[in-house]
Amino acid sequence: MLIRFPPKYRSPADLPHLQRNGLQWTVSHAFRNSPFYRDRMEAAGVRPEDIRSMDDLSRLPFTTAEDLRDGYPFPLLSVDSREIVRVHSSSGTTGKRKILCYTQKDIDDWLCMFARCYEMAGLSREDRVQICVGYGLWTAGAGFQLGAEKFGAMAIPSGPGNLDLQCTFLLDLQTTVICCTASMGLLLAEEVHARGIRDRLSLRKVILGAERVSDAMIATIRDLLGVKEVYDIPGLTEVYGPGTGLSCRHESGIHYWADYYILELLDPDTLEPVAPGEVGEMVYTTLGKEAAPLIRYRSRDLTRLIGGECPCGCILPRHDRILGRSDDMIVFRGVNIYPGQVDEVLSRVGGAGSEYQAHFERREDGKDHMILKVERAGAVGESAEDAMAREIASGIKHNLMVSCQVEILPYGSLPRSERKTRRVFDSRSY
Repeated sequence: MLIRFPPKYRSPADLPHLQRNGLQWTVSHAFRNSPFYRDRMEAAGVRPEDIRSMDDLSRLPFTTAEDLRDGYPFPLLSVDSREIVRVHSSSGTTGKRKILCYTQKDIDDWLCMFARCYEMAGLSREDRVQICVGYGLWTAGAGFQLGAEKFGAMAIPSGPGNLDLQCTFLLDLQTTVICCTASMGLLLAEEVHARGIRDRLSLRKVILGAERVSDAMIATIRDLLGVKEVYDIPGLTEVYGPGTGLSCRHESGIHYWADYYILELLDPDTLEPVAPGEVGEMVYTTLGKEAAPLIRYRSRDLTRLIGGECPCGCILPRHDRILGRSDDMIVFRGVNIYPGQVDEVLSRVGGAGSEYQAHFERREDGKDHMILKVERAGAVGESAEDAMAREIASGIKHNLMVSCQVEILPYGSLPRSERKTRRVFDSRSY
């Protein structure tokens, strides 16, 4: 089969050379055209000519989300404003939004990355892609839609929410692929199940993005929608947007597009590389981004690298699913807890559903307490609750080294969202 969006290198041995050339271009481009980067590099005592190999990456200073907010409205700008053809923005939950600029080349590169995702997921030009994500300043809608058009499949830009419209389109247009957040995917899957229309659909695949996804949630979506394949697509606005990698069909990790950016995994406290297989913060350096290049950008997302050859045969490297964020870490009785660790425990408990909430509170005795509220799966009866609660509490104790109280709830008890679902609630005062 002809691969239309292949890697830019032929073997893993060629990747360091490609990345070194891209790194040198990025550093030179940023130094010449961005006052922010030039000041940072001069303060660190490094100039473009000092970057001779990949080992010199560690000499470069870090970039953070605070730098993007401080540089509002056009942070990291490294081209003349006349070359900017589009802007996108983060959600802006704290302070000013992070606005990122794009040249036409940036857009073209992003769409090639996204089209590669569709190709890797096994889509064809006969597919009909229903895009149930937000449009506007957020990168998701534009990325999923224009990526589908670049690939050559039919795009159905239905947007988020409006479950009645979504189900109508699934039936009338015989959609074959759904793209959405994991939370929206669960909402839609439960609606399809409630209406009893699964067997009338033509769905084959689901592509989930924008939030961490667990094995339990994937299993629920797959079962209720009757699809065989569910993919996880990573990405963030600062690094173009979604479409910068895709989970492998063998479920052996997420292949990331190392021909477009360098990914470091660093200890969030020491900022030193973590050992192979250890969890670290994802730090990005782009290799050809013009308008707002990234140099060692601290994403705060946490994952681990996966080594070795992939059974699917793809030569692009892999990382695990996003396990959480370093700034979402909860300190409970001296132990660092990430939401992804709770996901991993629940995924090994038979009968546990995909939805949970972790509550942290300080009681009158002055001690901190963790209460884990977990839905049981739809087909699991009330009689299994006690055994399930004991197994979950034991798993948390064994894997996270903390004790918790577990409450098992009926399926559908916890709130659903078309966007990102909140799972951690910390009411302790400090």
